[in-house]
Amino acid sequence: MGRGVWVVLLAFLLLGCGNNAARLPVGFVNETKHSDADLWKIWSAAQNTLAAGIDLNPLQSAAGGAPDMLPGDPRAVSVQPHKLTVLREADVSSAALAAATGMYRANPTGLIACPQSCKVRYASAYALYQPSAIRYAASWESSESNFREILEYEFENQILFALGYDVSWR
Repeated sequence: MGRGVWVVLLAFLLLGCGNNAARLPVGFVNETKHSDADLWKIWSAAQNTLAAGIDLNPLQSAAGGAPDMLPGDPRAVSVQPHKLTVLREADVSSAALAAATGMYRANPTGLIACPQSCKVRYASAYALYQPSAIRYAASWESSESNFREILEYEFENQILFALGYDVSWR
């Protein structure tokens, strides 16, 4: 085969390796104790929150940094989860947390270890974007209002990421 054919074939193969999220089925891989309907309600609340206004750095703002507030993005209401995995993870033990950080919290701690991509070592939940997943501390699942608040925040992160926003300080 000629060089041109190889270039076209290679380009075709590389294009086929792009982001396939839009091709995945819409919905959740639900590994929580909540129903899919509950997750959809929380997702809808996250969409509506972002359509009204966007806080790109709530973690920095809470620590005294300048807020990075943007007007709402109406595109948020059209973003759908594509096989978004939502699962609980066992809380880190009080002893392990104290050994790693010097901080003491009673069991259950409400925290899980974050992967290296996080800005913190431990959090109540975190989001991964490729493949899309949300993990949260299992102890929050029985606290309905806190569970919804934590999950809505992480759903907002997924939506913002899908819309191309920088979510590194969320």
